[in-house]
Amino acid sequence: MQPNDLINSLNWRYATKEFQADKKIPQDIWQVIEESLVLTPSSFGLQPWKFVIVTDQALKEQLLPHSWNQKQVVDCSHLVVLTAKSPIGDVDLDAFIDRTHSLRGGDKESLKFYRDMMGGFVSKMDDQQLLTWAKDQVYIALGQLMASAAALKIDACPMEGINPAEYDKILGLEGTGYHTTVACPMGYRSENDKYASLQKVRYPIETVIEHRA
Repeated sequence: MQPNDLINSLNWRYATKEFQADKKIPQDIWQVIEESLVLTPSSFGLQPWKFVIVTDQALKEQLLPHSWNQKQVVDCSHLVVLTAKSPIGDVDLDAFIDRTHSLRGGDKESLKFYRDMMGGFVSKMDDQQLLTWAKDQVYIALGQLMASAAALKIDACPMEGINPAEYDKILGLEGTGYHTTVACPMGYRSENDKYASLQKVRYPIETVIEHRA
């Protein structure tokens, strides 16, 4: 990818308002999108999330009235529901240390300092603060998802206009420790979507970027 390819892809993407309901994302491309989600960075590397992929049409229909009746939910190829895990506790920290050790090897005892540091960070927050922190991490994943999709010429529409509690009920998330945060329908834009050709409205680069050399 050349530098201009990246900019062109980001200019190409937009919050898709109308999808081609009969056009599905090929499995090989979708696998790459899932892998891009797995590679999302997070605070301490803890990955406090789960990504629920909905392709069942009946399930999409159930979610529609809890999505402000936005048709993207039912017309998209894949509906990605990004959920935050909270509260994060000792079990999660130990699991991450175990995973780190299994992948990197070495002396597990050398990871004790990092484990204690994470524990100190987590212990200073109550459950609501931990949920807020986890949701902040989920938005990093949403950004990575949209950028990856744009590079692959897959359309997406990030949606906060949903009822998270109802999503949790329908998707069976209640009591699991995972909380719906944001949704992102994905697929291919319809030729009838007038928003595809509209000029992006962004402030000039000199307004939003400041250099301190």
